Amino acid sequence: MNNSGKSKARILAVSGILGAISIVLGMTPLGFIPVPTAAGHATIMHVPAILGGLLEGPIAGAFVGFIFGLHSFLRAGSPLFADPVIAILPRIFIGILAYYSFRLTKSVALSAAIGTLTNTFGVLGLAVAKGYLTLPVAAGIAFTHGLPEVIVAVVVTTLIYSGIRKRR
Repeated sequence: MNNSGKSKARILAVSGILGAISIVLGMTPLGFIPVPTAAGHATIMHVPAILGGLLEGPIAGAFVGFIFGLHSFLRAGSPLFADPVIAILPRIFIGILAYYSFRLTKSVALSAAIGTLTNTFGVLGLAVAKGYLTLPVAAGIAFTHGLPEVIVAVVVTTLIYSGIRKRR
């Protein structure tokens, strides 16, 4: 057992399950919630990384985020996500920042929002820095696509987290 009373086996098992869920979400329509924006959907593929951070800590959150990013990279449908720095790096930080924001605030909703914004601003910020997108285009995507994702992630994460905590 580590200092927080969680066994390494439990952390690995939960991380593996959440990583698998992330992959299933990405390979099926389950990971995409219809919303009335130009994109037409908000993804919830980052929710397992957020839950990994909230439930098992920053290492689990980073591991699940890495799986999400690797999946995104391997299934890249655009040059943007064929770049491993953009596809993988920001996703590693989703669960880490969700974990630390939860430690500071004890708010699942705020932590879900921070995890989602980490994904949105990490990907879009790197896309601008590397010249894939202009700042105005990235800002438009962040507003029209990122805002619905924050709302959906807050609702979904809060419901799932609450359900899991009641069962534990």
